[in-house]
Amino acid sequence: MPLLGKLIKKSIDVANDLFEEDKNPIEAQAEVLINLLETAKNTDFGNRYQFDEILKSDDLSMSFRSTVPCFDYAQMFGEWWHKTVEGIPDVSWPGSPEYFALSSGTTGAESKRIPVTNDMIETIRNTGIKQVMSLSGYDLPEEFFQKQILMLGSSTELEERDGHLEGEISGISASNIPFWFKGHYKPGEEIAKIHDWDERVQRIAEQAPDWDIGALSGIPSWIELMLKKVIEHNNLNNIHEIWPSLSVFTTGGVPFEPHKESFEKLLDHPLLYLDTYLASEGFIALQVNPNDDMAMQLAYDGGIYFEFIPFKPEYFDDAGAPIEGAPVLSLAEVEEGKEYAMLISTVSGAWRYSIGDTVRFTNKEKAEIKITGRTKFFLNVVGSQLSVNKMTDAMQQLERDFDIAISEFTVAAVKYEGEFYHQWIIGTEDATHLEEEALATALDQALQKANKNYGVARSKALKGVKVKLIASKVFYDWAEETKKKGGQIKIPQMMNEAEMKAFLAFI
Repeated sequence: MPLLGKLIKKSIDVANDLFEEDKNPIEAQAEVLINLLETAKNTDFGNRYQFDEILKSDDLSMSFRSTVPCFDYAQMFGEWWHKTVEGIPDVSWPGSPEYFALSSGTTGAESKRIPVTNDMIETIRNTGIKQVMSLSGYDLPEEFFQKQILMLGSSTELEERDGHLEGEISGISASNIPFWFKGHYKPGEEIAKIHDWDERVQRIAEQAPDWDIGALSGIPSWIELMLKKVIEHNNLNNIHEIWPSLSVFTTGGVPFEPHKESFEKLLDHPLLYLDTYLASEGFIALQVNPNDDMAMQLAYDGGIYFEFIPFKPEYFDDAGAPIEGAPVLSLAEVEEGKEYAMLISTVSGAWRYSIGDTVRFTNKEKAEIKITGRTKFFLNVVGSQLSVNKMTDAMQQLERDFDIAISEFTVAAVKYEGEFYHQWIIGTEDATHLEEEALATALDQALQKANKNYGVARSKALKGVKVKLIASKVFYDWAEETKKKGGQIKIPQMMNEAEMKAFLAFI
């Protein structure tokens, strides 16, 4: 085996042993909170909320949560970050950020501007390195550690505006990769700067024969489309014919499970799948241990302090924001198996910020979580209390029962002739031989079995289920029509009635 691969593998093994000696998550989080408060105590935000006084408290976490209110994006931007965008320094974090991450989350939404400080870039980089180090825990050949990694995110050609640079977080991160990593990074700086997604993927397909890719990184739907283009352009049966060393897919952004079956049709053999949680607000979690359910470890020793609100309907408003007085727990207080919405405070000046995602703890001692959905993606128009993880489970049940591969789906509560229905749109390449009514019946039964509240709603205000089958490509055409393709853009798995009717009209 090549000597270089052995040396890199040995170096990773040694570095990973050092990571194993980290403090326990609860102790590390206590230190993170102290560091955040100390660093930001002289900012406008720190002065307003008396960080100096909080730091004198015997119970820092309790004093912090009782003094500083919760913020969603609209509140944080409206009260504080708009000043940061205008160039005013020391607003919620010392200095002025060089970058702002543009985030829409799902197609069609107006972009948010989230500050990304140099401290945050360093935190993202260190968390990424930790994930690379964790690869020593997997059964990978030594040759793998010499291969290239193809990262398919947004353009690294950032837009200059009023003295700062703007772009999606994946583009900001890729434009700041360490110099020593550039030899392994594909598609390379020239292609990564291309803004048009179709043009960028076409260039990747053309260059693919010259690369030796060992790992992929990106949102599943866009990676899948890219692989299809490479296969089509190069007349292949599967992607391993051109990249025989491809062994790892680092996924993120959306649950991978609904995409797995259609994704693996493009391969000669399955890959090692690792989940990540890189949001515009920071690198939240990463998979560092081999496990069957792709549970991730919170980045507890970086620049983010975590808090958790029990995910119950009475604690959130219709927009998914936590209500005043909702109970908040520290990492020390959460319980395994229960679902929580997250609040984060970060080295980019977000404070008790509701990121909008819900998680379930699978291992509290290791601070390992699974993402279960979004606070606003909780379909409860008629009391059905349907969360994204229940929807994902139902989609996987349909895949098994009907022997199909579902690439995308979305749902909304829609009124037809005065009655509420759940209108589903399902993207699959197997649409031609399926009956929509049969899928609707099976889907309805699966959800009633999995969710007691859904069953009650079906017996009362929810009249029924409708299914519209379309080719997966139509979802991506819709994304292009309403926002753009690729990058961090995610297909919304839940819509409101107006959005669903617009999508149906587009179809």
